[in-house]
Amino acid sequence: MKNQLSRRGFIRTAAAGSAAITWLTARSGPNVFAADAGKPAILGGTAVHKGGWTAWPQWREEWESKMIDVYRSRKWFRLSGPQVPEFEKAWAEMLGAKKALAVASGTTSLIVSLHVMDVDAGDEVIVSPYTFIATYNAILANSALPVFADTDPTTLTMDPKTIESRITERTRAIMPVHIYGMACDMDPINAIAKKHKLAVVEDACQAWLAEYKGRKCGTLGDLGGFSFQESKHIPSGEGGAITGMSEELIDKCNSYHNCGRTCGTNKGTGSFTRGMNYRMTQFQAQLLLVQFEKLQKETAIRRANADHLSANLGKIPGITPVRLPGNGRPSWHLYPFRYDAAGFNGLSRDRFMEALRAEGVSCSSPYREQYFDGLLDEAINSRGYRRLWGAERLKAYRDSFNDLKGNKQACETTVAFGQNMLLSDRSAMDDILAAIAKIQTHSAAIAKKA
Repeated sequence: MKNQLSRRGFIRTAAAGSAAITWLTARSGPNVFAADAGKPAILGGTAVHKGGWTAWPQWREEWESKMIDVYRSRKWFRLSGPQVPEFEKAWAEMLGAKKALAVASGTTSLIVSLHVMDVDAGDEVIVSPYTFIATYNAILANSALPVFADTDPTTLTMDPKTIESRITERTRAIMPVHIYGMACDMDPINAIAKKHKLAVVEDACQAWLAEYKGRKCGTLGDLGGFSFQESKHIPSGEGGAITGMSEELIDKCNSYHNCGRTCGTNKGTGSFTRGMNYRMTQFQAQLLLVQFEKLQKETAIRRANADHLSANLGKIPGITPVRLPGNGRPSWHLYPFRYDAAGFNGLSRDRFMEALRAEGVSCSSPYREQYFDGLLDEAINSRGYRRLWGAERLKAYRDSFNDLKGNKQACETTVAFGQNMLLSDRSAMDDILAAIAKIQTHSAAIAKKA
């Protein structure tokens, strides 16, 4: 039944006057969708999905006693209570990492990791442009230059073939971004890094439990950073973690995040090394610890529903699911697909999303070409950056944004569903499919009314 709409979903959709979906079996050729004449909601018809979506973040009463215990203990600081080290041990075990370090946020996990991998003022870091702006900011915080490899629009992740042409004598590290919880193609990335003696820092801030060739993200490079911000699959309001397969590197991260206090194998030359305060509180650690089982169960639900969508969306003309390199198993922070207006009679992506929302299906176009938004212009025009790089290099760097054709395509064609939607039942996934099929069938009429 994996490749079929559930009977309950079909009946509920049809009863609502929505576009009914009929599957043709493999015996009669490729499976396609055929929709009836039900009017799209954006043109005055009835919406396919009426049930809403799972609220996020979630709270469970059974967590209260453990949280109250932390408050009553009066041991709230990282160094005075047991919850933070308990979380670090459990998180490392869950991912198969040698060691983990809890920090204040996903952004600080990347700032600390880059510092420990010796990314310093005037260095360059090759990074994916298709990511949340915090990735750029973590590099800028180390007074380094984020140099963009292009995006492979079929995977929405860093295209390994575009990395080596960006390497200069100043390149210190590569930062692949496992966007939406989809692992980058790490084997060629690691091979390039090894060839050029570069560090690899994984931005796994959206990739809790995501896998590449059977290994968890956050264990594939030198260090990996995670986020536990409120929207994330395992949230604590703010919070983050660093993972790695080297105890020495994690100890250095520990020192830097804890005001420079020496730690474990990182003895330094005295009691302190350089450092900042990026510590996690005991409250955050406890809130994360109570969610481990929930995270694992919900990851399985998201994967099953995403598999159902991926198996069927490609049967709708103009819709292409994302390709997953390395037999990847995403954690699906967002579920993305590529939209081709040509398959929808020229219906623009914005109008398509408007029509989809009218059917009760939430969606977004998550990232734009944000290197044109002014942040990087502010950085490279600053006094410090003009001291570190010459005018010719900074002009060439700014001009290189126009060469990111794959990323431009990814930004202009991607549509995504939120992770909370993937926690709904199978009939809700069928509603998504029915809504898109109905819009495709009536796309010419919708485009005409735009």
